[in-house]
This record gives sequence, structure tokens and C-alpha cells, in this order.
Amino acid sequence: MKHTFRFLAAGLVLAAASALPARAADVWQVRPDWAESFRAQSVSGTMLVYDEGASRYAVFDRRRAETAFAPASTFKIFNALTALETGVVADEHAILRWDGVRRAREEWNRDHDLASGMEHSVVWYYQELARRIGRERMQHWIDAAGYGNRDISGDIDGFWLGKGGLAISAVGQIAFLRRLAAGTLPFSARSQEIVRRITVVERTGDYVLHAKTGWASTGGEADLGWYVGWVERGGNRWFFALNIDVRDGDAPKRAALAGALLVKAGALPAR
Repeated sequence: MKHTFRFLAAGLVLAAASALPARAADVWQVRPDWAESFRAQSVSGTMLVYDEGASRYAVFDRRRAETAFAPASTFKIFNALTALETGVVADEHAILRWDGVRRAREEWNRDHDLASGMEHSVVWYYQELARRIGRERMQHWIDAAGYGNRDISGDIDGFWLGKGGLAISAVGQIAFLRRLAAGTLPFSARSQEIVRRITVVERTGDYVLHAKTGWASTGGEADLGWYVGWVERGGNRWFFALNIDVRDGDAPKRAALAGALLVKAGALPAR
């Protein structure tokens, strides 16, 4: 189906990739066998995995992987970096008081800090950060990092939620996350280290998983769901970006589907 904020983003892919070291050996491997996992969850979408050690992309639906969508709550990663860099928050323990407005997700109805706001994807917390950052500083850091299409038109506290101009592809998500993991974004080493810490969702003796969900309303029959991040395991890193069309009840499918495909890609052990 078509989304109002969706467009092909080959130019954005090239711009994001230019900020990374050239890897002439990077290859693309199409994985039609991954269709089975999408069918098992009864969803359509794309999954892109970059195996850093092998310099190889594995992809299901490359065309969609190169198509830009609103980043939704995956933008919290960038928002946190900018809030830290501008001094809007001092560290991951910076608390904002709940405004008393009851929201649909019960865990949002309390005070939060940068870390818990990331963990529970607390929209109001990160909207307040964006308001405090302001449009001028936000645009400066968007441009400096080359994030997505760099378009923050719309409300300053919602331009990433499908109500404004910002869009990024799965390829662009991975380019951004690779720079975060390597510490080569134009933010301080301290800001990047804090954000790497607060994006860890699972840590075992075998691997560390960094991840962030996203959900954007499209106004159509289905919304858009993201799951992006990277796996550190055995001295290697695998970066991933999944997006799917989502309907009621599909929220848990993002992490479940990504996990199953990361196993197939060799990033995670069989579960």
C-alpha cells in the first residue's frame, strides 16, 4: 500500500553512505527465503541486515529498504543525542516531571528520565526535549549528521511522527546506527556513549542487542512499524532495520520478526 510520506530515497542513501568509510567490498545478498518469516507473522515489509565483518548487506525487499518513511520513535535515538549535546539534559538520569495528563500507555503516566523514556518509548518526554532544543538547533544537528532527508517541517514536537517532513529509509537507518556504534557521528564521544548505553535492550554472556521500536500513523489502512538497532557478538556487529505495515495487534510482531531474521542472518543464536 502507499503511505503519504513515503518516497524513493536513493539520493538520501548516497548522502548517508558518504559519511562512512568507503567499503568497495560491500555486497548485497537478496534473501527471498525470509518471506517465510514475514508470512508467519502475517505482515508485509522489509528487513535489511548489515554484517560488518563480512561487509555484506542481506535484504528482503530491497526496493522498500531504499524507500523513506517517517522514523517515528526510532528518532528518539537522534533526539537523545541532540538533547545531550545542547545541554537540554545533563545525562541519562535527567528527570522530567509527568504533566498529569493520562495517556493510553500506563507506563507513560509518571516521571521519566532519558533512559526510561527510551526504554518505554515515552512520546511526551521526547516531545518536550524537542521543544527545549528548538527548531534552529535541531536543524543544525540534523544537517550536521545528515539524518534522513533533513526535513523538519511541521511541528517541532512531532515532525518525526508522520505529521511532518522527516523521512528515512532502512538503508539510512543502518548508515546512522553504524556511525553511532563507531562513535563517528558529529556529537561528543560522551553523548554517543550515553545513547549507546540506553539503547541496550538485551545483554547476555553471548551478545548485546541495541534496539528501538517506532510506530507512525499513516492515515491509511495500515500504519508503519519500525524495529532498528544492532547486535554485538563474538567481536562482530550486525546492524538491522525492519519496517512493516502494522494493524491492531501487530506491535509485538516487530521485535519477534526481527529476532527470527537475525537468527537466520547469523547475528543471534538460535532460540
